[in-house]
Amino acid sequence: MSLRSVAGLARSLIIYYSRPHRIGRTARLYAQFAGPGDVVFDIGGHVGNRSRALRRTGAKVVTLEPQPLFYGFLRRTLPADITILPLAAGPRGDRAAAMAVSSLHPTVSSLRTDIAGAVKADPGFDRVVWDRSETVEMTTLDALIDRFGLPAFVKIDVEGFEEQVLSGLSSPVPALAFEFLPALREVADSCISKLETLGRYRFNLMTGERLRFASGDWLDAPAVRAHIDHAIASGKSGDVYARLDRS
Repeated sequence: MSLRSVAGLARSLIIYYSRPHRIGRTARLYAQFAGPGDVVFDIGGHVGNRSRALRRTGAKVVTLEPQPLFYGFLRRTLPADITILPLAAGPRGDRAAAMAVSSLHPTVSSLRTDIAGAVKADPGFDRVVWDRSETVEMTTLDALIDRFGLPAFVKIDVEGFEEQVLSGLSSPVPALAFEFLPALREVADSCISKLETLGRYRFNLMTGERLRFASGDWLDAPAVRAHIDHAIASGKSGDVYARLDRS
């Protein structure tokens, strides 16, 4: 393990655990989508703060984290009732893929082979260097559903690979969230379009680390795209939330 990798792990721990009260606040957010007895997927577990929040809802958490350093950290530190898999999610299972890794900024490691070029215009990535590659094993959301059951909620945070994760899903899930980045606006569009092929979804979003929905109402696809455009015009990243409209 290199000193750069250790520094990257320490940096992530400071970012995501310096305000421990946020885990409780995030759990209250997730309780809108999952509760005791439900299955939930955390795709891109990283240092486990979101997995811990999901667990507080009483749901059974299945966490995917393909980076060996972070998988090992999660195995040592997360509660034993969280299932942790050293896998990435993508369009096809039972195959290996190359992950571009930033040792000092591991939270932006990505399965996009073009990640450095794709975000070069975003000043938020000016100091990020993807300095090595790791081979990781891949599964699909469909395979996870076959193994663990239909999740009430899926959280996806995979640095521009969200569209590919959803490509491995062939039936609707009740609710999910995926990250959007200003430099990768087309990814959010593709994810929304994919979800529309699976079911009748309504959408909302949060920007930055705020735990507050941008709209008081759940929106159709054109309306949430307008909200995303407004956020990106302000240079903000965030998360799009989607839930099936059962009315």
